[in-house]
Amino acid sequence: MAWSLQRSNNVDTADKLGVVRPATELYAEEAVEALKAGKVIAVPTDTLYGFACDACSLEAVNRIYEIKGRKHTSPLAICIGDVSDIKHFAVTDHLPNGLLDSLLPGAVTVVLNRGESSALEKSLNPGLDTIGVRVPDCNFIREIAHGLGRAVALTSANLSGKPSSVCIKDFENLWEHCAYVYDGGVLPSGREGSTVVDLSRLGKYKILRPGSAKEETVEILEKHSLVEEVTTI
Repeated sequence: MAWSLQRSNNVDTADKLGVVRPATELYAEEAVEALKAGKVIAVPTDTLYGFACDACSLEAVNRIYEIKGRKHTSPLAICIGDVSDIKHFAVTDHLPNGLLDSLLPGAVTVVLNRGESSALEKSLNPGLDTIGVRVPDCNFIREIAHGLGRAVALTSANLSGKPSSVCIKDFENLWEHCAYVYDGGVLPSGREGSTVVDLSRLGKYKILRPGSAKEETVEILEKHSLVEEVTTI
């Protein structure tokens, strides 16, 4: 895995729109400090550019909703650094051995029950018993999650209802709301975003969003003997 999916030619730039940095190891610590200070940053992932903040900071989470013009009824996912850490934030005991390691890191968001012992703040997505979890195949955002030492709230870097962003120019009108914008170049996956799959029920899976990795995700799920949950009317 590379630090950014495509090396950007940008050097540090600062103007009235915001501060742009290359998404490289050199700036990971700076990004962590921004999150610890309750700031919102923009980062590349393995699918789309996203807005990120400390999931434990209610003020920062609310700021993301404000930037996107998003209703609070639409939940945010979390990003963590390692697959082995998912159990600290969601219930995984019911999943087949090796399933999460087969899916992640990758372009998949797994939806799981939070459980009573979850390390997440109850103020994140209040009223919901489930949480979407990402471990992107992108070292930069994962290093930020490692440095923060807790979950990073993550959502696409765009206005709600508008096209997703595969380069920083796509959301240039929103740079001013971010402490830093980290440029990883043009992302190659199109604008589909991650595949979202609900794994909260024993032995079942449900594709909530096809995304960019549906085919390989379903193959892995069925290899681990999970059965697709069919919605009946």
